[in-house]
Amino acid sequence: MALPEAFEQYIKENGLLAPDDRVLLTVSGGVDSMVMLRLFTGCGYRVGVAHCNFQLRGTESDEDETLVAEEAARLGVECYNRRFDTLSEMERTGESMEMAARRLRYAWFEELRLEHGYTAVAVAHHADDSIETFFINLLRGTGLRGLTGISQQAGRIVRPLMFASRKEILEYAVANKIPYREDSSNRSTKYLRNKIRLGLVPRIREINPAFTSLMRRNIGRLTDAQRFIDHGIERIRGEAVTSENGIDIIRPDRIDPAFPRGFVIYELLAAYGFKSDVIDALCRALDQQATGRRFYSRTKMACIDRGAIAVAPIADDDPCTCQVAHGAARSYCGNAVLYYEWTDIDAVKDFGVPEHIAQLDADKLQYPLTLRRWQEGDWFVPFGMTGRKKVSDFLTDAKVSAAAKQRQFVLVSGDEIVWLVGRRIDDRYRLTDGTENVLRITKEIV
Repeated sequence: MALPEAFEQYIKENGLLAPDDRVLLTVSGGVDSMVMLRLFTGCGYRVGVAHCNFQLRGTESDEDETLVAEEAARLGVECYNRRFDTLSEMERTGESMEMAARRLRYAWFEELRLEHGYTAVAVAHHADDSIETFFINLLRGTGLRGLTGISQQAGRIVRPLMFASRKEILEYAVANKIPYREDSSNRSTKYLRNKIRLGLVPRIREINPAFTSLMRRNIGRLTDAQRFIDHGIERIRGEAVTSENGIDIIRPDRIDPAFPRGFVIYELLAAYGFKSDVIDALCRALDQQATGRRFYSRTKMACIDRGAIAVAPIADDDPCTCQVAHGAARSYCGNAVLYYEWTDIDAVKDFGVPEHIAQLDADKLQYPLTLRRWQEGDWFVPFGMTGRKKVSDFLTDAKVSAAAKQRQFVLVSGDEIVWLVGRRIDDRYRLTDGTENVLRITKEIV
């Protein structure tokens, strides 16, 4: 079946769009989105084009912008463009480049959708993207949900190219002389996705040339299995979870003993935003009958309470305390995750790091470290200073908003603050000529 016919059939069979929908197409200038633009206009949909220039690749970014604008004008399609100061946003929030760009573009797409009356936003992800996501999640560690790839629809976001492979899309572009640009970063093995795309997948395809179609079927089966599990979990939720005064109580003793209790608890807690390693630690505490132990997601607190798990919104005065053992991989604070890397001084490549990264003399630290919200009376010695300063005064001088102050965390060694997270380390724990071992911590918004 030709690509246009398969495109229309996929949209119809999966109920992604109605014929009278107005669709905002997210077009980067790459082959996938340029083909998507041509397919939508060829099928007669009413569309507009949104292009983001993240200003990360110099003239390449500007040339992408020009190509998209010219093609949209040639097809008679409304084109919206926005330039983002992505690097400044990364410095402000402590996010990775990928996280900052993703947040910026999807927020803008929703603004455009509401302002101009679009009923859906179309993104040009395809089958190979979904397969790569499968392997990314598999390598990082995931539950079944992480093995279901990229969904074909999420709210107003639709992905109408999920039926097609990268090869099919490229062949259609060449055959129909559709202009597109190749992002040079796609050839870099700096990123995990590219390592999988350029290294792992070609080797697997050598073993099985039908790899893409096989993986599409596998992911489809896994997706069906997850849907089945979701339905079962909701039935269990109705039996094992009660609500009292705005607090949800999960009662593990009401879970059928024939079910894998840890897996069921994972699925129940994941709905509140708890991460897998946090849930693992909670289950261990539950087995140890550690009444009173608290665990945190971005917005929720889960507390062990006499064999039950109480889940409630995080209170304004909750310190959100957690312990960080030596060798820990990550921990969570508010809407951020901290990644820990213990290394020696010879591995440090850059001593001048941005504020969302802390490099500390690891041998001066007392373990476990404590991560918590700052409290009145807290003080530290800001990097570059010799005298101590109250955290409250530091935040005031930095013109931090009241809401951001509420979300401010500190990392503590013994009874001393070593990092005002995302802002300034303590000068006493800086790297010096005598430093041998280093703790490098990276804060990323999630």
